[in-house]
Amino acid sequence: MSTEQSPQEQSSAEQADAGSTAAERAPETQPEAADESPRDGSRKLLALLGGVAVVALGIDIVTKIAVVANLEGHAPVRLLGGVLYLDVLRNPGAAFSLATGMTWLLALLAIAVVGVIIWLAPKLRSPGWAVGLGLVLGGACGNLVDRIFRAPGPLQGHVVDFLSVFAPGGAIWPVFNVADSCIVCGGILVVLLSLMGRDYDGTVHRKKKAVAS
Repeated sequence: MSTEQSPQEQSSAEQADAGSTAAERAPETQPEAADESPRDGSRKLLALLGGVAVVALGIDIVTKIAVVANLEGHAPVRLLGGVLYLDVLRNPGAAFSLATGMTWLLALLAIAVVGVIIWLAPKLRSPGWAVGLGLVLGGACGNLVDRIFRAPGPLQGHVVDFLSVFAPGGAIWPVFNVADSCIVCGGILVVLLSLMGRDYDGTVHRKKKAVAS
């Protein structure tokens, strides 16, 4: 019996070999496509974190400039029926007028916080963490700008506070600013995400249900 193949059979065999070769090569390109998705996601989260931080910082700087120019040295302004007062104070301490007299240490601490967030940013895989850390970053930078550029000097500048709730002068709650609010809101968001088992790298930890015996 002859084992020679007709031209049509040879053509079919060549096409089958080409198809199998293409199928073998296809998986080699999959990791490259898979690698692009996390990178794109990381870029988007970095943009989200940076955008939130820039907006928070911008609002903080603009509001401080406005209240210093128009309200400093004047009587407190009553808003929302007495729920909020605009009362400009210079704060040498931390948020809510804590740690007064340790301005230089607080400035260095703020620089350290900014550095940690910048180091952590490329590892983010969670939009919630990106928003939370963006708020903390913007708030920390807002108060840091005051400590560096305002009187009495670099790393000793007094932070401008101007928001007082329910009574002027911080009689009920310490006077604060937009940066303080951003730091607190961002910190609360990060803590809530942690309690829910959602890590900054996108990992979700679910509690194991107890197996009844």
